[in-house]
Amino acid sequence: MLKKLWSFLLMNIGALAVAVNVHFFLSPNDLATGGVSGLSIVMNKVLPDLSLGLIMLILNIILFVVGIIFLGFQFGAKTIYASFALSFMVWGLEAYFPMQEALSNDILIQLIIGQIIAASGMAIVFHQGASTGGTDIIAMILHKYFSVDVGKGVLFSDIAIAVSSIFIFGPAVGMYAFFGVILNGLVIDYTLQQFDNNKEIVIISQESEQVRNFIVHQLGRGATIHHAKGAFNQEDKEVITTILNRKDYTRLKRYMTDVDRRAFITVHSMNEILGQNFKRLA
Repeated sequence: MLKKLWSFLLMNIGALAVAVNVHFFLSPNDLATGGVSGLSIVMNKVLPDLSLGLIMLILNIILFVVGIIFLGFQFGAKTIYASFALSFMVWGLEAYFPMQEALSNDILIQLIIGQIIAASGMAIVFHQGASTGGTDIIAMILHKYFSVDVGKGVLFSDIAIAVSSIFIFGPAVGMYAFFGVILNGLVIDYTLQQFDNNKEIVIISQESEQVRNFIVHQLGRGATIHHAKGAFNQEDKEVITTILNRKDYTRLKRYMTDVDRRAFITVHSMNEILGQNFKRLA
């Protein structure tokens, strides 16, 4: 229960970060950097009588209805909650912290700061097994009927929204929006890597048994043993492979310094690990 509450809290923090970017940085500068928020900013210019948060809420409802028609009920409860939470948060920020003008005259610095805040928030939401919905649904439809990769579908949708803003706000703002789409993807990828900063460690050591015992009993991690033969002297060796987070990897390095300074160790950063004690396959 505590883990679920923590996940729920993180999901709201992530959604709030995205809402802060939309309200304080994107909307005042007419920056439509993709997603439902970007499309809402474009539509808000056409329909100024409707608030941005309300337009986001209406679009999310429409997209979920379309998604149910074409995809069925494939949306998790977390995604549905995060999508509508984001819309209501933007609506609330508009009501309690109205913006009459942009925070500064420098659009670029506002775009960079805002996108870093939002992308970090979106990464937190993604890490909880949810998303903020929106163009994800369009991407899933493209994947089902036209075999377009979901990641590419999201990127195409976001770029299309950014490009459409050129016709509403002009080429200069449109180019900033296009840059925002690219920056958003880069920061999300980087932030997600920090969440799952696991490393694959491969060790060849003369003290193989001690190393195995340390990994299993002191670090509480599993390991796989391979039997190999050296190419130079044909000597039989044990190769230990294990997956460790940054903290345990630091402990292992300190231990190896004391036990076997001549050990051969290679380290590989992992983008994603599925199964057993890591992320579930589905």
